Amino acid sequence: MRKLNHREEAGNAATVDQTPANVASEDQNNSPNEDHAPNSKENDATNEPPNPPAQADGVAPKLSKNQMKKQARLERWESGREDRKLKRKEKIKERKERKRQAWAESRANGEPVQQLQTRAARRVDPSGYQVPITVIFDCDFDDLMFDNELKSLGLQITRSYSDNRKAPFRCHLAVSSFGGKLRERFDGILAKQYTSWKGVHFCEEDFVKVSEMAKEWMSGEKGGEVAGALNREGGTSEKREDDVAEAEEEGEVVYLSADSDVTLERLKPNSTYIIGGLVDKNRHKGLCYKRATGRGIKTAKLPIGEFLQMQSRKVLVTNHVLEIMLKWLELGDWGKAFMDVLPKRKGGALKNGAEQGDDEGVEASEGEGDQDDAEAEAGAQHDELQSSTTAEKKDNATD
Repeated sequence: MRKLNHREEAGNAATVDQTPANVASEDQNNSPNEDHAPNSKENDATNEPPNPPAQADGVAPKLSKNQMKKQARLERWESGREDRKLKRKEKIKERKERKRQAWAESRANGEPVQQLQTRAARRVDPSGYQVPITVIFDCDFDDLMFDNELKSLGLQITRSYSDNRKAPFRCHLAVSSFGGKLRERFDGILAKQYTSWKGVHFCEEDFVKVSEMAKEWMSGEKGGEVAGALNREGGTSEKREDDVAEAEEEGEVVYLSADSDVTLERLKPNSTYIIGGLVDKNRHKGLCYKRATGRGIKTAKLPIGEFLQMQSRKVLVTNHVLEIMLKWLELGDWGKAFMDVLPKRKGGALKNGAEQGDDEGVEASEGEGDQDDAEAEAGAQHDELQSSTTAEKKDNATD
């Protein structure tokens, strides 16, 4: 007889053992469910969600039910954008037609009628002075932020544009390293409204190259004039000598960071100030300072420790840092600027003239409680900007 190897013996044994069990099960119960029982695992595999859990680097993680619902709602919202636009146009036409009919009926009946307004009042350019100062938001931190933090950053940039546009003394604004998820949000959900913003430059280059570009913006015809707290004319001869000494330092580039050893005493004409566009709840400490010193850029911190006593951390959102600088240009006093801008819940109080605290500064980051305030303020400001942009487009279309 031929000798069988171990695999053939094991296979034959398994066949012999399974045959009686299958025959017995068929005899006991001939239901169709048991006939398909061996394929239950295959059916379960077919019913699995389309996004499997991540098993290796580079594979998208499995989405939860809530995330899938949010994604579906977002897709429905985006798909209905054109329909909503058409409905808005139809409502505007119907409203105008009703006004015309009411005006015609009142005129036919001899009743006093108001003058029919055919278009919205034209928005004029905001009053104020353009000063030769540039503020750059360094937005090269996409990989270090979560989606909700990127959303907060977008709202803070929107609020910063609005504050600068209304300020008595306006700066040149720029967004460096504009790309990645931040640009996707501005191009997608925010519908490219930033393309109609005035006085803001969105650049793909990093903050060093953009700071070189800023020199041309401040030296051109629309570069601005030295006004507000920047203007120190009409003083004594001693002040004039100081002005000459400071003129030699004009045009400097400063990265604002709380880790710097230098305190920013005043803003100087023809200078560029960089604010780190990082919303991280202070997870990445010292990152902006290392980034600036690694590129050979000067650093400085706002003098909040010299003027205020704080009951909370000295961490501010990005738009608050810009707003403080705009207030200083208007008032020429850091203490008043801090008190006008900082939220009351931070418990800031002015120090007496004789008191001098630790020389601590403010970094453009986001604390635990600042996110809700920034989103609420910037969200309301975003709605206002959206309505104003729509009004400007209507005026242009009417013209």
